[in-house]
Amino acid sequence: MQIEDAVILETRAAWEGAYITWFQAPALSRSVEPGQFVMVHCSRERTDPMFARAFSYYRVDGERFALCYAVVGKGTRWLSEQPPGTPVRAYGPLGRGFRLPEAPSNLLLIGGGVGVAPLVETAFRAVAAGHHVVAMMGARTAAHLLPASEWPREVEYVVVTEDGSAGPRGYVTAHLGSYQAWANRIYACGPNPMFQALADTLRGNGRRQSPEILMEENMPCGWGMCYGCAIFTRHGVRLCCKDGPRFNLFDVF
Repeated sequence: MQIEDAVILETRAAWEGAYITWFQAPALSRSVEPGQFVMVHCSRERTDPMFARAFSYYRVDGERFALCYAVVGKGTRWLSEQPPGTPVRAYGPLGRGFRLPEAPSNLLLIGGGVGVAPLVETAFRAVAAGHHVVAMMGARTAAHLLPASEWPREVEYVVVTEDGSAGPRGYVTAHLGSYQAWANRIYACGPNPMFQALADTLRGNGRRQSPEILMEENMPCGWGMCYGCAIFTRHGVRLCCKDGPRFNLFDVF
């Protein structure tokens, strides 16, 4: 784990109410696995009593990394409004990330809302390793979808919206169709109801993909000290930050 003042390079809109912020941070960009996260102090005051916030790595490029996040409160609002050159205290990389197959495979990536964030770096790593990738994103409306330009051009990008304004209407887990049979491995990140629906959908196909998920729990410390992100699994209580955030879908749901 590294501690560093990450310097904001730019912030731009990702979709309605969400942003992508790039940081210059050599130590925090080193040896990052797709699916890992970084803890960010969303305040310039070192004495701010609020905990750091956990963000999945969205992209990693040399000595730079990016976060993709929705504005949901004071901290994320503050982060989205900071100008280039602002130093932000952060520590990471943390947690266990996704494990990609060694041999070229068919990979299905499923993201719900801002849960799509860690899947983009996963897609870039997977394409570079010779895998075939389909990425599916579910969102409330077309205005809440990540643009196709954010994905590698080799990725087939499939969108589903709850109101039907882009792609089919409904939840992404109800539109896996032939992709679930095509995929050798499945990776997902999103809210718990999405994971439950995904588990219910996949149980009938033999679980052959060994689906890996990234749990979205509140992680006040990020390294197992506070026990604030404890979850129940088939193997007992586990800490999302330390034992995860990667888990086998069927160990939790």
